[in-house]
Amino acid sequence: MPLAYHLKPIAKTCAATGKEFVPGAECYSALVERDGQWIRLDYTEQGWSGPPQGTIGHWQSVVPKPSEAKARPLDADALMRNFEQICEDASPSQDKFRYVLSLLLLQKRRLTVDGSRQEGEVEYLQLSGTRGEGSFEVCDQNLQDEEIETLQRNLNAHLSAE
Repeated sequence: MPLAYHLKPIAKTCAATGKEFVPGAECYSALVERDGQWIRLDYTEQGWSGPPQGTIGHWQSVVPKPSEAKARPLDADALMRNFEQICEDASPSQDKFRYVLSLLLLQKRRLTVDGSRQEGEVEYLQLSGTRGEGSFEVCDQNLQDEEIETLQRNLNAHLSAE
């Protein structure tokens, strides 16, 4: 089975100089291993002095022009399908994602809060779908705003790929 690797797009600034990338300019990128993780580093032509230590691979490309396409609104039904699937799997590794998805669905009025319950220090939201979807329980993750935004961006990317 082929392995799939997901790399972030070109950074906004050069890893060496901190200068912003200009659309249409040459960009040098390197994939490096740091602390057991693969990290993409991008450099302007002036900032590139060759592959950094620990480079797995490197390449040259052109900085793309900003996309003029506007972000499409999130489809509440697609969100609900994803939420139900994640709730079925009940994987602890998806707890944060499930929580953010539930907040989006509450905001879109596809879920309603039926109550909450406390188990020790942990609070659980008790939710139900507005179209008769079952009852759900989601652990409050006490996430910071920055973490919620990151998870929402990941969700947007996931739904766009569908």
